[in-house]
Amino acid sequence: MSTSPLPALLAHAQRQDSELTASEVAGVVAQACPVEDYRGKKVLLIIPDGTRTAPVGLLFKTLFAHLGGATSALDIIVALGTHQPMSEAAIRDRLEISASERSSTYSSVKFFNHEWDNPAALTVVGTLPAAELHSISGGRFSIDVPVEINRRVFDYDELIIIGPVFPHEVVGFSGGNKYLFPGIGGAKILDVFHWLAGLITNPRIIGNKWTPVRRVVDRAGSMVSVAKKCLAMVVTPDKRLVGLFAGTPEGAWDAASALSDKVHILYKDRPFQTVLSVLPPMYDEVWVGGKGMYKLEPVVADGGEVILYAPHIREISLTHGAKIRELGYHCRDYFVKQWDQFKHYPWGIIAHCTHVRGIGTYENGVENCRIKVTLATGIPESVCRQINLGYRDPASIRPEEFAGREDEGILLVPKAGEMLYRLKNPPEWAQIEEAPR
Repeated sequence: MSTSPLPALLAHAQRQDSELTASEVAGVVAQACPVEDYRGKKVLLIIPDGTRTAPVGLLFKTLFAHLGGATSALDIIVALGTHQPMSEAAIRDRLEISASERSSTYSSVKFFNHEWDNPAALTVVGTLPAAELHSISGGRFSIDVPVEINRRVFDYDELIIIGPVFPHEVVGFSGGNKYLFPGIGGAKILDVFHWLAGLITNPRIIGNKWTPVRRVVDRAGSMVSVAKKCLAMVVTPDKRLVGLFAGTPEGAWDAASALSDKVHILYKDRPFQTVLSVLPPMYDEVWVGGKGMYKLEPVVADGGEVILYAPHIREISLTHGAKIRELGYHCRDYFVKQWDQFKHYPWGIIAHCTHVRGIGTYENGVENCRIKVTLATGIPESVCRQINLGYRDPASIRPEEFAGREDEGILLVPKAGEMLYRLKNPPEWAQIEEAPR
């Protein structure tokens, strides 16, 4: 463990007009991770699963080439949160290595999936006290929350987080300590800060840097006593690495999110009546494909419609689908005003349901949502109706027919989920909520 404070930002490179070269990436890694500091040490690399666009393989191979000869262990854990585990082959693909490279060059590297729902895989590192949570959350919560993390982290001398930063519906901007919580954390802290985001609502959170949820995540991260570094990436939709920031999880994220704000947010003059949100194959269920709604809700007109177009999606969620079918997708107030009926469900799942359904009201037993949310996927119409979402036969949709029609109030987003769309003059419900710094 380091005996002196780590500078917030150790090294960085950015090239917004083109992309970073392998040499520039190697330079940042060498400056941030001096070889002599790693002699005989065990290092655990924390990486995202396949639902994030980023050259994770480039970073992994650069780190391995730089440190692999010095460390006694250089292993991988996938920060799944509550996503599905990745196979050995899927992790190889994420790391951009072949089966033959895995059995030769990288044979010493152990692969682990996070196990969020296995109590034996977790350990408590502290408690977020009720009084502190009350302050951070703006008075929304006053409960003690145990903070659990994957116990494997304590088998290592240092953790290195490798991951991209994008606008995010729960925390504001992804990255940094979010790779610990919920990446390799337990369900209790996850449920609290996801529902905190649900209460604040997606438009007030997403693309907002200093959110109450970020405060909770960073506070939980401070309870993890293992030495930590972060290599935070900023990646364009066409997969160009335009920024790499190395330092503490907080410092690297701070710098990367400032660049993400410039790269990943598009501003529109007026809202759209119809938005076709085309989801790429990396989103294989609604649980993750909901990002096509989160990133576009702020520019959909009142009474308008966002269509999640993904013929390849056939599942709501392999992990959480049964509970989502029971709950359905509803606005925040639907749950808040009937809390006794729903409070026993996992709060993180409720938050997901509100984020996908969007802003709305619930008065006198009647729910009125601001916009329509329609699935044009492989999920049958009967299931869509059951979960309170609209249905379109994906075969009836030709995405090219939506192109070039912004003047008609129709927006096509060909690779939805990572670029955030905002109005230049947002309405009150979409104005961000800041947390005190």
